[in-house]
Amino acid sequence: MTAKEFMAHREASLPDEVARLIASVPEWFAQPESNEEYIQSARSMETWAVRDSGNHVLGVGLIDRHYPWAVEIHLLVVERSQHGKGVGSELISAIERAALAEGVKLMQVKTLGPSHPDTGYEKTRKFYEKVGFLAMEETELWGEGTPCLIMVKALSE
Repeated sequence: MTAKEFMAHREASLPDEVARLIASVPEWFAQPESNEEYIQSARSMETWAVRDSGNHVLGVGLIDRHYPWAVEIHLLVVERSQHGKGVGSELISAIERAALAEGVKLMQVKTLGPSHPDTGYEKTRKFYEKVGFLAMEETELWGEGTPCLIMVKALSE
């Protein structure tokens, strides 16, 4: 499946799908408390999803809006079998298009910082760089031993 074969759409809440997708990539989601928070967030946050032709959810993005000019990608999770096939990129692209149409100027995402040796999150950071995000700051927002990298992307037409 290529990116041209599917599109991301804004959807109603998908907590069960978020739980299923998180379970498909446990190396990224190894903290049960955080996973439960993501599942609960999926009940109320702006939700975007990519589905295949059989209506199977391949990936989900949850969006948080702190200000009218800024959106945060709270969660982006793609089914393991779909990694590298454009699902995540399509989610980011659709969210960006909608945000631009609403006057949003800035997107941010938080991920595990590079001072942590996790190779999976190295791939995550490279993905976000590939879709236009830049590292802005690594902080101890999540506590000692869990560096938080804040990445940002300026939106323009």
